[in-house]
Amino acid sequence: MGSTDARSSHASRNGNVDMRLEVDIIPVSDVEISKEFYQSLGWRFDDDASPADDIRIVQFTPPGSNCSVTFGKGITAAAPGSAEAGLTVTDIEAAHDELLSRGINVSDVWHGAPFPPEARLSGPDPAHTSYGSFCFFNDPDGNAWLVQEVTSRLPGRV
Repeated sequence: MGSTDARSSHASRNGNVDMRLEVDIIPVSDVEISKEFYQSLGWRFDDDASPADDIRIVQFTPPGSNCSVTFGKGITAAAPGSAEAGLTVTDIEAAHDELLSRGINVSDVWHGAPFPPEARLSGPDPAHTSYGSFCFFNDPDGNAWLVQEVTSRLPGRV
């Protein structure tokens, strides 16, 4: 197969090149504290490397995810605590209970709109409607993680 053939085989059905989110870089103030926190979540530890002076790259991957989280020293100019990210789970109550059992300060579960807080209704969606139930937690720097229950994907989503 020629190089042109190899490149064209990566196009999706609609003619666009497939792009997969692989890594999300989050800003932290203390690499060791963050490393302990993400280990406490039960996320897979992937790497801790220092490829140059004043550079340190630590990577974790949530269970079942194809996207990893990277943090460290000298890799982003963003302010610690400024990141917001989302996680999806098939059972919001089980995810909430697991976070609590790991000592994570997680919000109560709510349903309805994720934003603004005034629109939230207490407890999980009674019908467990996909994309309808949430909780959240912060890492030690205040980077926010929204956890959303997805029981079935919208059309066109894998």
